[in-house]
Amino acid sequence: MDLTLELPRSVLLALWLADDSSDRSVLVGAVQSDDEPHSVQRRPAADEPLRDDVSDEPLSTLLDACDGSPRDVATVLPVPGDPGATPASVSSAATDAGEAVLVRTPQACLVAVPVVQRFGSALEPGHLVTWELSDVPDWRHAVHAQTGTLQDAERELRQGLLQATEALVKLDIARWRPDAAETVAALRDLELPAWRLPDGLDGRRVRVLASAARLRAIVALATQDDGAAVNLWQADQRSTALREVDRMARRAMAAAASRLTA
Repeated sequence: MDLTLELPRSVLLALWLADDSSDRSVLVGAVQSDDEPHSVQRRPAADEPLRDDVSDEPLSTLLDACDGSPRDVATVLPVPGDPGATPASVSSAATDAGEAVLVRTPQACLVAVPVVQRFGSALEPGHLVTWELSDVPDWRHAVHAQTGTLQDAERELRQGLLQATEALVKLDIARWRPDAAETVAALRDLELPAWRLPDGLDGRRVRVLASAARLRAIVALATQDDGAAVNLWQADQRSTALREVDRMARRAMAAAASRLTA
C-alpha cells in the first residue's frame, strides 16, 4: 500500500512564506514537488479592463510580489457553503480550487489561488499549476474571526478524531470495503514528509498539520461510499458528521499555516 500524507499547496506555500529566512530554491522545490514548474498569472483588478495578452510568469513573480517585512501570511481552505475567511472577490475561484494563500506586506494585500490542470494516467499523474494572483482588501480581521488560535484548533482536532472514529464505526468500515480499515490504520501512522516543511517549524504546528491531514484523508476515504447505510437518512447523518470533522480539520490546518504579526 503506497500512501503519503500531503498538505495543500497553499498551506505549504504559506508555511514557507512565513519563514523570512527561507531559501527560494528550497521553497520552490518543496511547494512544487512532482508538479511541473509552477507559473503565476496576475488577475486584473475589478476596475481594470480584461486583457487577452496576459502571460504566465514563473513562481518567482509571486515571491517577488510577497516580498516585504513585516509579512502576514494565512491560508483559506473553502468548500461549497463554507467560504471561511476567503476574500469575496476570489471566493468562487478559491472554492473551486479548495484553497488559497493570503499575504499582506507593507506594500500590498494579495491572494493567490492555485489552478490545477491534471494530465497523464492514474499510475503516472501530472499537474500543471498556475497561481492566480489578485489584490484584495486587508483580510486579517476575517482570518482572526474565522480561524481562531492554534490552541483552539488543536482542541477541536481531538474532538474531530472522536467524531471521525464514531462515524467510521457507524459506517461499519471493515464490512464496507475490505481494504478500507487497513488504509485508515495506515493513515494514522503516517507523518508529513519533513523535506517539504521549513526547518525550525515548531512542533505544535507540525502536530496539528499532520493530525488535520490524517483526518481529511480519512474523511475523503469514508465519503467515497455510504458504507453500511440502510436508508437515505442514515447516509445523510453520516455525511453530515464527516463534513463537520472535515471543517474542524480545515480550520486547524489554516490556523497552523497562519502567521500574523499583529
